[in-house]
Amino acid sequence: MKYHQNQEKIQNAIKVARMYYYQNMKTDAIAMELKVSRSTVSRMLSFAKDEGYVEIKVATPTQEITEIEKSIGGSFGIERIHVVPVPDIAGEAVWLDLVAQYAANHLNSVIGSGMILGIAWGTTLSAISRHLLKKSTHNLQIVQLNGAGNIKSTGINYASEILMRFAANYQARVHLFPVPTFFDYAETKQALWRERSIKRILNLQEKADVLLYSIGAVSAGIPSHVYSAGYLEQKDYQELKRENIVGDIATVFFRENGSSHNIPINERASGPNLDMFRLKHGICVVSGLAKVNGLLSALRGRLMSELIVDEPTARALVSKIR
Repeated sequence: MKYHQNQEKIQNAIKVARMYYYQNMKTDAIAMELKVSRSTVSRMLSFAKDEGYVEIKVATPTQEITEIEKSIGGSFGIERIHVVPVPDIAGEAVWLDLVAQYAANHLNSVIGSGMILGIAWGTTLSAISRHLLKKSTHNLQIVQLNGAGNIKSTGINYASEILMRFAANYQARVHLFPVPTFFDYAETKQALWRERSIKRILNLQEKADVLLYSIGAVSAGIPSHVYSAGYLEQKDYQELKRENIVGDIATVFFRENGSSHNIPINERASGPNLDMFRLKHGICVVSGLAKVNGLLSALRGRLMSELIVDEPTARALVSKIR
C-alpha cells in the first residue's frame, strides 16, 4: 500500500512539474485545474526538485565566455569546457561555491546507473558534495582514488564525509580507501598494494567510468586540503621545489609539462598513476587564480576530458596561452 502511495506521489509531482516548467502555468492555475491548494502545488514542485525529477540549468553563453572556451579547447583539444560566470569582486570563496554548484548540477547529466565514479577528495570536492542534486540510480559505485591518512590523523572522517554525501545523493555503494595519503617508505606501499583487500580497490579505480577531481596548489587562495592539513613535511616541500612541481591531482604531483614520472614523492603517494586521467572520462573542477599554473600544466599533460572553471581563472589561463 505504501509503495503505491509513493508512486502516486511521484507521478503527481512530475505532472505538476511538467505543467509548471513545460506549459508555463502559474501555481494558481495548476491548483485550480487539479483542485488542490496553491501550497500543495508548491510542496509538489519542491518534492520534484528535491528528489531529482527536475534539473534546472541556466545557460549563459556570453560572447566572451564562448571565446574563452574556444581558446582553451583549441589550444588543448579537450572534449568539453564549462566556464562559469562569477562576479569578479565577490572573491574566491564565492567563485568556488558557484563553480561547485555548477559542477554538482552538471554531474547529474553524466552519472547514471551501473557506473563507477572515482573521486579524489579535497577542498573543491567537499564544496561540490554540499551542492549535489538528488538523483536516483541503480548499482552505481563510488570509489575513493587516494588515501587520506597522515601522521596527525587517519583522515577518514574528512574523506569519508565527502564520499558518503555522494553515495547518499545517488543511492550508491561507496568504497573507501583506508591507506595513508603518503607512505613513509615506497617499499611499504609496494607491499600493501599486493594485498587482496587493497587490490580490490585498485581494480575498481581501474574500472571507473568517470573520474571527478580538482588540482591542488601550494599557494591557493583557498588552500588545497593536502597542503593545509599536515599531509606534507618540510622535506616534502623542499622536494616539490627542487622538482619544479606546479600541482597535484589525487595527491600525485606533476611538473610544468604535465609529466609525473620520476618524481620521488610519487613513489610514496597513494593516488593513481596520472596516465589513468588521460585514458578515462576525467572531469576536472578548478577555481582560484593560484591554480592557473597547475591547470595550464595539467592541460599540457592532457590530464582531463572536461574542465569546469570560473571565468576569472579561465581568463587568466587564456592570457598565459596566447
